[in-house]
Amino acid sequence: MSTDRSFEELVAEADSVSVAGWDFSWLDGRATEERPSWGYARAMGERMGRASAALDIQTGGGEVLASVPKLPPLAVATEAWPPNVAKATALLHPRGAVVVADQEEPPLPFADGAFDLVVSRHPVKAYWTEIARVLAPGGTYFSQEVGPASVFELIEYFLGPQPEGRKGRDPEAARAEAEAAGLEVVDLRLEKLRTEFLDIGAVVYFLRKVIWMVPGFTVAEYLPQLRSLHEQIEKEGPFVATTARFLVEARKPAA
Repeated sequence: MSTDRSFEELVAEADSVSVAGWDFSWLDGRATEERPSWGYARAMGERMGRASAALDIQTGGGEVLASVPKLPPLAVATEAWPPNVAKATALLHPRGAVVVADQEEPPLPFADGAFDLVVSRHPVKAYWTEIARVLAPGGTYFSQEVGPASVFELIEYFLGPQPEGRKGRDPEAARAEAEAAGLEVVDLRLEKLRTEFLDIGAVVYFLRKVIWMVPGFTVAEYLPQLRSLHEQIEKEGPFVATTARFLVEARKPAA
């Protein structure tokens, strides 16, 4: 894909724009990602409409929760990263939802059985014992997670082969952990989807925002690889990667 903008211009722009929150609209026209067929935000919104007390774990900037048509009487979100806490607070407080600044690791700062619905979109890690603890008997956990070897074509371009990393985020491992925590998995689906990066700016922005993909990524550190990838995109077209997503729904047995 040829562009009249130079490598330096594309990289400088992508390296200076804010990456706060979990809104990827800056990538419109610069990258594409096929979406899972189940429509997580819509399906989560339907469950929120039936809940009485709900928790959104690792809400990011609160964008997905804020999109729900009808929040339950009690709606709480947790988030660890301070810029996201501020953004989520601004989005969710007008909707009557509370944002709790909390670390990503256990314990969750809530009482046993506090929520009849717990949700999470792309958690860094699902702590199943804590999820089961804060769910009320008969309650539901509903989540979309990043699946195995997601966007590894891009990760391995910068880091080289990652055979151990490709084994992580296995949906069946999630099932086993959920069941070990006393939950019943009622739905588990995996889809592999096409992602395209149309220019090098999209790559820089993505790696700055999704910081665990290439840990410690900076433009200065990876300048030679970025320049080479820019030339590849210019000559051959978009850089194509495979995104993996899985949906999991689990229920806590009724008392």
